[in-house]
Amino acid sequence: MKSYGDGESTGLDQTAAGKIYTGFTPQDLEISREERLILQELAGKVKMLASSPRMKEKRKLWKNHNMLKKTRPLVFCDPENGWNEIITERQMKCKTKIARRWEMDLRKEIFWGEEMGDDKPVEPYFDVPYTVSPDDWGVKPVYRQTDKSGSYTWDPPIKDYKTDLKKIHAPRVCIDWKTTRGCFELAKDIFGDILKVRLKGTWWWSLGITWPAVTLRGLENFLCDFIEHPDELKQLLSIISRGYLQKLDFLEREGLLSLNNDGTYVGSGGFGFTDELPQKDFKGHVRCCDMWGFAESQETVNVSPEMYEEFIFPYEKSILDRFGLNCYGCCEPLHARWHVVKNHHNLRRVSCSPWVNLEKMASYLEDKYIFSMKPNPAMLAKPTIDKDTIRKQIRRALEITRGCVVEIIMKDNHTIGKRPENVIEWCRIAREEAEKYG
Repeated sequence: MKSYGDGESTGLDQTAAGKIYTGFTPQDLEISREERLILQELAGKVKMLASSPRMKEKRKLWKNHNMLKKTRPLVFCDPENGWNEIITERQMKCKTKIARRWEMDLRKEIFWGEEMGDDKPVEPYFDVPYTVSPDDWGVKPVYRQTDKSGSYTWDPPIKDYKTDLKKIHAPRVCIDWKTTRGCFELAKDIFGDILKVRLKGTWWWSLGITWPAVTLRGLENFLCDFIEHPDELKQLLSIISRGYLQKLDFLEREGLLSLNNDGTYVGSGGFGFTDELPQKDFKGHVRCCDMWGFAESQETVNVSPEMYEEFIFPYEKSILDRFGLNCYGCCEPLHARWHVVKNHHNLRRVSCSPWVNLEKMASYLEDKYIFSMKPNPAMLAKPTIDKDTIRKQIRRALEITRGCVVEIIMKDNHTIGKRPENVIEWCRIAREEAEKYG
């Protein structure tokens, strides 16, 4: 079985959005003595970094920041696919599938702790997710791709609403318990004396409804449906929304949710540290109301605010209403639809993409929300970066957002020009500028 959200480049998922592993089987859980020693040595370095006073201060910064207390702007860099240019094949020592995955996880934490220079705290945990099948909505798109790390096209399965809409059903959670337990026991055996090993479910990156809709219907069809098939589009979005709610019901009822009020990556950038979660009546059984939620609607970037309010917002809202705190947005600029988005329940973290109007969003968010600033990742894609321009752009953005609760998030990198120094330099510049607004 394959787990949610998998993507591969050098055979390794290069995102921070959750440790969600590709389809391990019980046969993959064989690790040599040499690989165990390699992993244990790396885990020892992670433990040492996590226990440092510097990491304690970073956790405190994020907690205050998330609770809208005054701090300097926080800086976080996740190079995403750029990790393949930081931790290269030459550096990797393990050979088996699961050992290589865990080696990459640990090496990334060490790079964050020793070299990156941002505000991400290294944590004393090793989290093992559930191995699950991907969401099955009853019909499947057919993908065409020539390169695993390249672009692709797909044939959407909903051709005709009259015949195909009735085939859609809520996704069923299917857990490969044998592999899940095997991974967990193996991790405890290897890391248990070094790091706290946790079985921690990361069941979604986003609970946004438009990506599943576009996958099932096709982007061009989806956008035309706002005019040509409005009632049918609302039916599709309603099915997806109800499907997510049923999935949340199941995860909550079965005790499969995990708190994300710690160093867990939440939303499209940032970490979950807060004392506001879980709820005051929490007794150990995690509910959605004890967690951060997240949705976005990047696929509707060219849809009018009026259509977003009519077609998208109601079906998002029923999902986000379940959560104790919420994040909203990713790459879509939100200034034109903020008057609608702001009505989401307990909204706290708001993505301000490279295409957002900074002045408008600064006036909207003030110090009542987290201004999650996303500089353009293209600045790091060249072998030689323009440090002066990077500094000027960050300085201008911080001047505009003075008085806001700001975090500066570098992500969505497809390349860093094959130079790890690019992200280190970016973090140094961003931290220097952020310190001036502390």
